[in-house]
Amino acid sequence: MAESFWQFAYLIAAVLIILSIKWLNSPATARRGVQAGQVGMLFAVIGTLLRHEIVSYEWIAGGLVLGSLIGAPLAYLMPMTALPQLTALSHAFGAFAAALVGTAEYYHKTPTGFVMGALVIETLLGYLTATASVMAFGKLQEIVPTRPMTYKGQNFVNLLLFAFAIVLAGWVIEGSAPAWAFPAFSGLSLLFGVLLILPIGGGDMPTVIALLNSYAGMAAAAMGFALNNKLLIIAGALNAASGFILSVIMCKAMNRSFTNVLFGAFGQVQQASASAASAKPVRSASAEDAASILAGSRKVIIVPGYGMAVAQAQHKIRELTDMLVKRGVDVQFAIHPVAGRMPGHMNVLLAEADISYERLKEMEEINSDFGEADVALVVGANDVVNPAARHDTASPIYGMPILDVDKAHTVMVIKRSMNPGFAGIDNELYYSDRTLMLFGDAKQFVSEIVKELPKAA
Repeated sequence: MAESFWQFAYLIAAVLIILSIKWLNSPATARRGVQAGQVGMLFAVIGTLLRHEIVSYEWIAGGLVLGSLIGAPLAYLMPMTALPQLTALSHAFGAFAAALVGTAEYYHKTPTGFVMGALVIETLLGYLTATASVMAFGKLQEIVPTRPMTYKGQNFVNLLLFAFAIVLAGWVIEGSAPAWAFPAFSGLSLLFGVLLILPIGGGDMPTVIALLNSYAGMAAAAMGFALNNKLLIIAGALNAASGFILSVIMCKAMNRSFTNVLFGAFGQVQQASASAASAKPVRSASAEDAASILAGSRKVIIVPGYGMAVAQAQHKIRELTDMLVKRGVDVQFAIHPVAGRMPGHMNVLLAEADISYERLKEMEEINSDFGEADVALVVGANDVVNPAARHDTASPIYGMPILDVDKAHTVMVIKRSMNPGFAGIDNELYYSDRTLMLFGDAKQFVSEIVKELPKAA
């Protein structure tokens, strides 16, 4: 009876996980997708607990309590603006669990042939993803410097260490490796995860997080082969494929390759450019000026960026949106694929502030509307609105698809200072005759606009 039930539970879990990924494709069905994934994982856990291989539940119960004590506070106390950090930690925990299972299986059973190959891949990807995800968390949280940390010959050293790890892996799979080979292989895998993230700038974390998600999925699929668990193979393969596809989308959105993201040390501030830009004139405006312009507009497009997330200004943006809509203004939001610190970051923050999904438009859908907009209000975005991406062949962001905010009749940019974005280059949008710079904290400045708007004619 128990044997039949866990197989049935695994089948239900696999179907629900597939449906979950399908429904997560659309904001309108995303909540349903999350719920389906949760129920699917519940079936998977229950089915696993009923398998005949389990002879004692004491350690499992202890792990459940410990995991709950860690996971519940993380979920409830972590602010929505820190969702990328939470995602990175989740990848680290999942990948580390897979690596530990692989390590335990190695010493417990010492398998051979195909199973040993799957186990080695599981361990390599698990340890690598665990430390890389912790490093990504550190960069997102700014515990670790967000700038690329490089030294001469870094890529060569990294590849040499990785090649040595692969040699050890082959030795372990072959079966004649000494006792020290597997611990050395595991240690190199952990080290390579750290070294992989050091030269990557904080602005590239959207792509890195998606790629680490793919690695974690591959580790889970390999674990499924090592344990002969079909559900792990299905779920892991789905996770790996979706993460890889998302990484490709992110790279395309930045007009960059995987090698450039992983080894390009993208994001070094160009001091000469920044100092030369300081001499250029800019036009600034007050909250009263901004409120007057917005009040007289018919169409406003708001462009959110990471600065909005840092300031936690999404609720004030919603308040401003509601006031403008009541005045009859058409308000839309333009979402760039790499805005924020992870894919969908802006969508999640705006949805959390109860801004209607219908107002959130992807770049391809809304770019043609900027020419008809009276105002493009940029809130904390930088490189994704830099016109240099279209024409400056010397720019590191040349060719990157951007939001065409400079085509709006008036552009207003809320920004703390003139500091460059993660690409480390000056933004020529700020010096346009159509642009007004609104200097200050995004939340505070939008609050002031909200106060001034009822007074505007």
